Amino acid sequence: MARRKGTGWRMAQVATAAVVLAGLLYAGGRGVGPLPPLGPAFNPGTGVWRVAADASPPHTETLHVEGLEQPVQIVFEANGIAHIVAKDDADLFLAMGYLHARNRLNQMDLMRRQGEGLLSQLVGKEALSSDEFELQLGLLRTAQQEWNAMAKDDPARLALTAYARGVNDCIAEDERTGDLPMLFKMLGYQPKPWTPVDSLVIQGIMTQSLDFTTAPLDYALLVQSLGYQQTMNFFPVLPVDTQHPYDLGPYRDDGVVPLLSPVDPSVSAAEAAAASAIEQRLRNLPDTAVHQGSNSNNWAVDGTKTASGKPLMAGDPHLTQTLPAIWYELSGDAPGYHFSGVSIPGLPGVLIGRNQHISWSLTNVQNQATLFYVEKTDAAHPNEYQWNGAWRPMRTVTYRIPVKGAPAVPLTVKLTVHGPILTDKGQTVAVDWMGAEPSPDLDVILQILKASNFSQFRAALANWHAPSQNFVYADDQGNIGLISAGYYPIVKHGDPWLPLPGTGQSDVVGTIPYEDVPQVYDPPSHIVFSANQREVGPTYPYYIGTTLDLFDNGYRADEIERTLASGNKLTVQDMERLQNDTTDYLATEIVPKLLQALDTANLTEAEQAAKTALAQWDDNMEVDSPAASIWWTFWSRYLQDTFGPWWSAAKVPVTTDPDLAIGPNQAPLDEDLEAWTLHDPTNAAFTPPGHAPRTAPQVMVQAFSEAVRQLQAQLGNAVDGWQWGRLHSRRFDAVSQISSLGYGPRPSSGDNWTVDAADSSDGYLSKAGPSWRFIVDWGTGDAFGVYPGGQSENPLSPQYENFIATWWNGDYVPLLSGTAAAASASATWTLR
Repeated sequence: MARRKGTGWRMAQVATAAVVLAGLLYAGGRGVGPLPPLGPAFNPGTGVWRVAADASPPHTETLHVEGLEQPVQIVFEANGIAHIVAKDDADLFLAMGYLHARNRLNQMDLMRRQGEGLLSQLVGKEALSSDEFELQLGLLRTAQQEWNAMAKDDPARLALTAYARGVNDCIAEDERTGDLPMLFKMLGYQPKPWTPVDSLVIQGIMTQSLDFTTAPLDYALLVQSLGYQQTMNFFPVLPVDTQHPYDLGPYRDDGVVPLLSPVDPSVSAAEAAAASAIEQRLRNLPDTAVHQGSNSNNWAVDGTKTASGKPLMAGDPHLTQTLPAIWYELSGDAPGYHFSGVSIPGLPGVLIGRNQHISWSLTNVQNQATLFYVEKTDAAHPNEYQWNGAWRPMRTVTYRIPVKGAPAVPLTVKLTVHGPILTDKGQTVAVDWMGAEPSPDLDVILQILKASNFSQFRAALANWHAPSQNFVYADDQGNIGLISAGYYPIVKHGDPWLPLPGTGQSDVVGTIPYEDVPQVYDPPSHIVFSANQREVGPTYPYYIGTTLDLFDNGYRADEIERTLASGNKLTVQDMERLQNDTTDYLATEIVPKLLQALDTANLTEAEQAAKTALAQWDDNMEVDSPAASIWWTFWSRYLQDTFGPWWSAAKVPVTTDPDLAIGPNQAPLDEDLEAWTLHDPTNAAFTPPGHAPRTAPQVMVQAFSEAVRQLQAQLGNAVDGWQWGRLHSRRFDAVSQISSLGYGPRPSSGDNWTVDAADSSDGYLSKAGPSWRFIVDWGTGDAFGVYPGGQSENPLSPQYENFIATWWNGDYVPLLSGTAAAASASATWTLR
């Protein structure tokens, strides 16, 4: 069982910290090695001892905040949820900046430092690889371009300016009173003033975590080992199994440049070496630097399928789950805005939420947004590359990266017309990432906050570029919709899923027209849904990505579609059950085939008991289910027994690129094996290279026997002791990387592709999943939500993790308006 962190646990952490810190006191006045002088941190009035004093929940007080036009009230519920009431729009965003900084300044500072290449200044050379990569990728350059492009009267510019003023008011107040958060005191530094560019960098960090991928590098290594044809057999552009896209067509085709066949689909040893070099660099970066896996569910049903006769909408973005969480819940009321939902500390507004008339939530589109170009260089033309028939100079940008305890490190970033050079080992490779294009995302969000109908909502999203997102929609007039907004690059020539030649013939020539991107409004099915599955069917005329470029295998979408399509008189409770559903859709398809194959097999006693458990199973990945363990272990072995011989024979470089490893998180292989098992059991893939023919049932029996032996070795001989929770758990890591300030691991239900997803790279330890569950009932106008964490980043605060139990139990918290919250407020801040 996971520890229950009450007052006793928190006091134990304080005691432990005191012992550790006491051992450092001898360095208090002078510092040792990379440690700063710690003496000021132990000042009883302003040092770390104030952390406990600052941990109490908000209390009613009047605060003097510079820059306000008029007084602002912030009302707090007992659980810490905040409601801002302002008489001026700019004051609303100033108060939001102040509120975020009071509760999440550590988190905000770490995020901007990651994006701006300044982590080494804080923690030393260990972060240098991250800083160098981020400065190469260019989040800071993009943020500066976005800021410089904003007109003086741009609403986003005004909101960012006011927000930064509020953050700086809080920083100045903390410095004046000695109340800076613990991290600043322990590491002995003052946060620099907040700027609008800092907020745009955080916007870029979120885009990178959802949009920057390495599929062309993965394909290069696969083609170099497996060969082009076998690679495309196993990792095709379109999935081979039956899926449920939300946009069924008919599709528009505006005749934009067609996708042509490549001149040479082979990959040279030099290109593979360059791909390996980049992949090895990326392994040293924070987990969120490269997008991995699939994220999120959302859906809406119209009034013909609900008990109230009005729409129900639900959404749960699946992100890395941390303490503090990525979200901060609030509502905002001002003359021009009335909204509630979840915000990202560091940014004004709410990303997912509702206003008085509409509601929305997001999932990741998963289209290919990262292209790699092999530039033509020559020693006779140093610092030049050939493009469109001429040698051109590379543009350079220079930085000096401050490193704690060491001299600053100079960095020169070389850029071609395609983007920054990431390696010159083997080949000179540049990356063209759509997230590096300036995107007016905040302008779009501010327009959505004010929208009152689908027409205004859709018009706003026309300017959303990156990351591409599936925006689900519902309104108080009974309408529902879904738009996959974003920038979809169109390449002039070649296979975009491989590194492309940088000489000009394979450049990006445009984007899919907004009218042609996946979208539906009030469909005849009366439902809309997305779960990172491919949004369109096989007749869609544009290339948007391959099965390897992180489109989901579709099993969450299949289960959502099955539930909603068959539902009638649906209620909020039905939405709650679906968001917390642990049905494994693939198991419902494959287990009957497995049982059929086992009927003619000679089984041991343990194997017969395991077969009986599967036959009696309801396909739910519940924490106490032995059958869930048998199913997952079987499917993992079935994948390995089918594809493993091919990987071994071709020497697929899984050590260099772990993303190529065989496992349940490899969506294309799941899709292949599902389709072949159901419809093509004699597929040649079941027969290893150079071996006698095998069929799907034969491999299934082998994998089942191996799974039983594996579970006996791991969990003992008794099948009823093979509970899923003994193998599978969730863990929420602390942003500070201090393990004792995280949560778990705790035995958990769900798996990678249940609706209540427990996303993981190995299928067993989940560190990502539903980061915010959100439901809106337009029949009553009520909304409900919860995220696993708390509003405060102070680990001694009762609001550090107070929502986890609610989230874990599948319960929800009402989203109140400012007026409703004021009637039962636990505290009120008056900002003057």
